[in-house]
Amino acid sequence: MARKSTTQQVAISTIGAWFFGFLIFFPILWMVLASFKTELEAFAVPPSFLFFHWTTENYATVQERSDYLLHAMNSIIIAGGSTLVALLIAIPAAWSMAFSPTKRTKDILLWMLSTKMMPPVGVLVPIYLIYKSFGLLDSRIGLVFILCLGNLPIVIWMLFTYFKEIPRDILEAARMDGATIGRELVYVLTPMAIPGLASTLLLNLILAWNEAFWTLNLSTSNAAPLTTFIASYSSPEGLFWAKLSAASTLAIAPILVLGWFSQKQLVRGLTFGAVK
Repeated sequence: MARKSTTQQVAISTIGAWFFGFLIFFPILWMVLASFKTELEAFAVPPSFLFFHWTTENYATVQERSDYLLHAMNSIIIAGGSTLVALLIAIPAAWSMAFSPTKRTKDILLWMLSTKMMPPVGVLVPIYLIYKSFGLLDSRIGLVFILCLGNLPIVIWMLFTYFKEIPRDILEAARMDGATIGRELVYVLTPMAIPGLASTLLLNLILAWNEAFWTLNLSTSNAAPLTTFIASYSSPEGLFWAKLSAASTLAIAPILVLGWFSQKQLVRGLTFGAVK
């Protein structure tokens, strides 16, 4: 029998949760506040929390210096495109591993997961030379391709875990009714897996949106997403903290709003298989 929580325990748990939540969110809050300060106030010691001269000058300067909408559109196309392509590849791959496993299935899954343990800098030079040879440097297609490959193991693992929870009897009933593999995927499995597909899509969209290593090394101007937009405010003259904070706030705002409204799906995606 589950233990009943007392009012005091609930209150302590709630206060603790809010405290750690605020602790995690505080750097983002500080960045947003710094974006409304002047450069002198951003460097001031001791720092001011709320009582300072609020200004939107940094946002105006950022927009004048860089084309925010172009970088935001690049981020949307690159993150969305890489996630959709990864899903198109991962759905049939996860289906085959979940419902038609072989003796090598577990080895393949572990091998795919092990590729995420390799530092990206280890393959930067060959990837850069390949992209240069095929004219993919500073192109949206090139970034979509590399981010798709980078996140593909995570997509397959998440979908594999979710597909394993779907009863085989439903698929066998569809096969007895004459459904082909293609129809089984499109009309039976996919509708049942919509929650898992949605959480997988959202999580990998966030991962692709925040990817900085490949976007900084494989793009310069035409296909540069918001990560490159932020990095442009780091110069040999030093860091302009207020303007950097404004650029960072503009960069994370879309994905922060998306994460806020889809947090339930994200939590479900992150806890697949954790509770049986």
